[in-house]
Amino acid sequence: MTNPYIEAYEKSINDPEGFWGPIAEDCHWYKKWDKVLDDSNKPFYRWFVGGECNTCYNALDYHIDNGLGNQLALIYDSPVTNTIKKFTYNELRDEVAKFAGVLKAQGVEKGDRVLIYMPMIPHAAISMLACARIGAVHSVVFGGFAAKELATRINDAKPKVIVTASCGIEVKRVIPYKPLLEGAIEMATSKPEKCIVFQRPMETAEMMEGRDVDWDEAMKKAVPADCVPVKATDPLYILYTSGTTGVPKGVVRDNGGHMVALKYSMKAVYNMDQGDVYWAASDVGWVVGHSYIVYAPLFKGCTTILFEGKPVGTPDAGAFWRVISEHGVKALFTAPTAFRAIKQQDPKAELMKNYDLSNFKALFLAGERLDPDTLTWAERALNVPVIDHWWQTETGWAICANCLGLHHYEVKQGSPTKPAPGWNLAVVDDSSKEVPKGTIGALVVKLPLPPGTLPTLWKKDDAYISSYLEEFPGYYKTADAGFIDEDGYVFVMARTDDIINVAGHRLSTGGMEEVLADHPDVAECAVLGVEDQLKGQIPVGFLVLNAGVDRSHDEIVKEVVQMVRDRIGPVAAFKKATVVKRLPKTRSGKILRGTIQKIADNKEYNVPATIDDPAVLGEMADALETIGLAKARK
Repeated sequence: MTNPYIEAYEKSINDPEGFWGPIAEDCHWYKKWDKVLDDSNKPFYRWFVGGECNTCYNALDYHIDNGLGNQLALIYDSPVTNTIKKFTYNELRDEVAKFAGVLKAQGVEKGDRVLIYMPMIPHAAISMLACARIGAVHSVVFGGFAAKELATRINDAKPKVIVTASCGIEVKRVIPYKPLLEGAIEMATSKPEKCIVFQRPMETAEMMEGRDVDWDEAMKKAVPADCVPVKATDPLYILYTSGTTGVPKGVVRDNGGHMVALKYSMKAVYNMDQGDVYWAASDVGWVVGHSYIVYAPLFKGCTTILFEGKPVGTPDAGAFWRVISEHGVKALFTAPTAFRAIKQQDPKAELMKNYDLSNFKALFLAGERLDPDTLTWAERALNVPVIDHWWQTETGWAICANCLGLHHYEVKQGSPTKPAPGWNLAVVDDSSKEVPKGTIGALVVKLPLPPGTLPTLWKKDDAYISSYLEEFPGYYKTADAGFIDEDGYVFVMARTDDIINVAGHRLSTGGMEEVLADHPDVAECAVLGVEDQLKGQIPVGFLVLNAGVDRSHDEIVKEVVQMVRDRIGPVAAFKKATVVKRLPKTRSGKILRGTIQKIADNKEYNVPATIDDPAVLGEMADALETIGLAKARK
């Protein structure tokens, strides 16, 4: 017997035009498409060719025109500034239209690029939507990004205007943005004509006469701008992949396919309806912030939350519960790291008892591997479905998910469940041949990719092919390894470069991390393959312990080594582990495994631009020395 998920999935694979065409009717079009899917220039597939639309109109004006102008569109919640501000659809549209007028007054036209370098304040979302309103292409760079990294993005996107704020706030630390931006502009060969600066009271930026424009002053004089129709295939934004050094990869997102897929996903994947409150606890610098803070919830007519804070420390490990309770959040989307941090600080979820979570229906986690221990803890604490789903910057939305709006499957630990409609997922070997069920291989997606994904890289069609399409002809390379079981559940084991080779045995570091995370004293962990003269590579474990654990670290290490031996076997050669205070991470919460590996292998490394706190790298080097691995040169 089939269910709505099976029906949708099979239709999407067997008849993609017949599937996505009717879904696209749910959006506003100035001109309907000539063809749902254009495959005349493979491998450059295009969706809704000939159609004309406007992303901002679909996010804001569409709902106002349908009588929802007084509904809440955006809630800005900032524990670091003790501020909560709410915008109805009318209010948000009016601010966006005015700022679109500011951009036009600075000479920005359809097709021009605008780089946005902002903290998590409403002005960031307003800037993005204003660009979409007038057909400009925005490129958001994470606020506080290092000058050198910012300069490479300026050179690649060549923005006419840069929009920034005077500072960001990391818990209690104020980070001035203007000096970083000035350093980047000085380094860059491509110079912006104007910089629009929003002055925050915590730090006032110095302005350059003739180039810099004050946000508030410009808004007072602005003439609101109307929506400009653009082609469905025109670019909406460029987002540079995080952690890039040298020449960045600018992921392009189009207007039409993006709008259709994201609006569809809000119900199909997240089970959200118009008027529901949705919260993606991410940052607009990351793809999650683009897709599920700014665009998808507004396409659906939901209320979206923009949160300037952290899961712990603003003020405590109950921060998420407060936001959910206070704003009536129905679904939360965040990274497993956030929940590991909460679990580490409040292992018994005592702080949750202070809040009413009765309106909360589902937790969605993505961005890294969800270990079974964190999954189980969240399920017990929240007593709602905890959904692991898997996607990437390039894909823009979930490749695999337990699609709650279609059919709620039983959760299998370690699996993001099944491919979402549109995703023709396969597991192949090095020669692109599909492998048997249960066999680990490269996870790939048969072309064409569904709407909402990257059609190419910015000005680099050749790099798009070589990066994603060349290795497995006819498929998109996810660069993740895993398998599909007999029930069709997908298991994403590790990045393909995290499959380590121990004396000829291919082993998943993700599988070992699952074992370590199961230890009752371990809050979070990482396992990496380190060079070894005898075996090629050996796995090394790093353990962060739960708050309040005062047992001998040597005893805990012995126990986790034995657990790996018992569950994976002696073949894993897992003998080395060390306790650390914290793991080096990006600001979005991903563990910087590659950097740790270079430290362990005594290789040169650069401090990644996305790192949350560079001081942790020295701590890692010291920890590696204690287990006999050499301290690296920086």
